[in-house]
Amino acid sequence: MKTYALVGTGYRGLWSYCEPIVREYPDVAKLVAVCDINRKRACLVGEYLKTEIPAYTDFDRMLAECHPDVVIVTTKDCFHELYICKALEAGCDVITEKPMTTDDQMCAHILETERRTGHKVTVTFNCRFMDFYIKIKELLMEGIVGDVLSVHYEWLLDTSHGADYFRRWHSIRANSGSLLIHKSTHHFDLANWFLDDEPVKVNAFGTRRFYGDNRRPHGERCCTCPYKDSCEFYINIDTEDGGRLKMLYKDCEDEDGYLRDRCLFSDVIDIEDSVSVNVRYAKGAVMSYSLTAHSPYECMKIVFNGTKGRLECDTAFGKETMRFYDRDGECIDFDRTRVKHRPGGHGGSDPALRDHLFRGYTSDPLHQMADTRAGAMSIGIGIAANKSMKEDRAVYLKEFLGAFYPEMK
Repeated sequence: MKTYALVGTGYRGLWSYCEPIVREYPDVAKLVAVCDINRKRACLVGEYLKTEIPAYTDFDRMLAECHPDVVIVTTKDCFHELYICKALEAGCDVITEKPMTTDDQMCAHILETERRTGHKVTVTFNCRFMDFYIKIKELLMEGIVGDVLSVHYEWLLDTSHGADYFRRWHSIRANSGSLLIHKSTHHFDLANWFLDDEPVKVNAFGTRRFYGDNRRPHGERCCTCPYKDSCEFYINIDTEDGGRLKMLYKDCEDEDGYLRDRCLFSDVIDIEDSVSVNVRYAKGAVMSYSLTAHSPYECMKIVFNGTKGRLECDTAFGKETMRFYDRDGECIDFDRTRVKHRPGGHGGSDPALRDHLFRGYTSDPLHQMADTRAGAMSIGIGIAANKSMKEDRAVYLKEFLGAFYPEMK
């Protein structure tokens, strides 16, 4: 039986970790405390789960009084490093939500602290547990395309999913490091995992031409906006997601002033909504990646060009498609229309990930569990891309990771 404490009692903290620990894993895990800078939200966990869970606003005090075996970090991205390193120094292992952190200096602090203390940090990349991506990984491991020469990778967020990032704290660079860190870390980790390779060099461009910048008349937030009756982006925070947003955020906002339904055309927004990134990998493959946060439809499209042929995969319009074209002009269509996904969040990937985290695993043939090196390589592409855009140059990851991984090219 391991004891767990969680810091950051927002949406993912409560429903992806606190509730499952209490209700699904009581035989192997015990939630001994939660912490949040928002007192109301911290206290809400025990109230919602109808069980007594000590709630703290002081992280150091929680560690000193509760002595958890493991700390789960689900705060704003910019605070991950603070809580990860404090937990490691206190003798705890750590489970952290992606991204591991948001910039190169905080990444270095995590890597140094983990090495010095001898305690372990696990980064949770739930996409590695999604059936569709598992199948892609298996096909590549089987050598279907041979050696991968190039990757074309596009991720489209529609104006429901994509827009929501621009209502939230994620739209401020100091909080999230931009979508290249917060969102694309999923995508970059998948690419690194698919290729079983590490990125070397990055060049990037980005713009914001859809959200922010007072592009239209607007109020401060949806619920008080004088234009809400005519705005296609209006959300009713009182009823959205069955009232969960109201309970977690609106009812608690008097504690910290955080507005969960802030207008996505606000002039405080300072991150890109469209990015284009080129990556060169250690084994020679090159990748072109684009993220669009204002697409008319949601989709992931990825193509692997290899010595034996071309594997095309996409998720457009609710269909999961995989097609392999060999060098003789033949096409193999991997029919995914009848695939039944596992129940649970993110297509069953969250429950599968939690089973590995809380029940342990005896084997990991697909290398789905990620450590700090994987965490550093995924955010490394985003960090390098941000540097590339800011400094108008190509950036090598060894510039900021080479001290920890001197073998990097």
